[in-house]
Amino acid sequence: MIKKQNKKGFTLVELLIVIAILGTLAVVVLLALDPIQQLARTRDAGRKSGVTQLGHAVTAYATTHNGTPPAELNWSTTLVTGGEIQVAPSAIAYSVTGSAACTSNPVNGTWCYDISGINFVVYARLESKSSLSLCTAGQVAFTAFSSLNARGGTVCAAAGTTTLAPATLTFVD
Repeated sequence: MIKKQNKKGFTLVELLIVIAILGTLAVVVLLALDPIQQLARTRDAGRKSGVTQLGHAVTAYATTHNGTPPAELNWSTTLVTGGEIQVAPSAIAYSVTGSAACTSNPVNGTWCYDISGINFVVYARLESKSSLSLCTAGQVAFTAFSSLNARGGTVCAAAGTTTLAPATLTFVD
């Protein structure tokens, strides 16, 4: 009498097929997550937080100085010496080629400031696709805090814009 052997386990071919399927799924998931955009969204969140912090600090300074915001020259130093902030928020590098924060009184290459009379705006350029999707084609997105609007949010401007004026802001969120 011949005894029949029971073989348990998977064959090499079955294991290779499973590994190939798992590898394909991993690639699809990584492409869906888009780690470069995840990092850009993280940097944008830091910019939004910094702009809001600086906007509130400028508002506090203006409140204690008869409604007059700090002058554009050395504005962040004025906030530190005035006690509104301990230190200016650190720089957040841009990964998009050709991106720059602004040309109007930049601090640490990220934070921008412009005043017109008693109105001011603190702003920084955004870079993630989710931020840019709020704007129409040919526009760039900024996060801004405006004393004229008494709020912060996302602002769209024409491509190539590097300066925002307090009176020209229209928030899209």
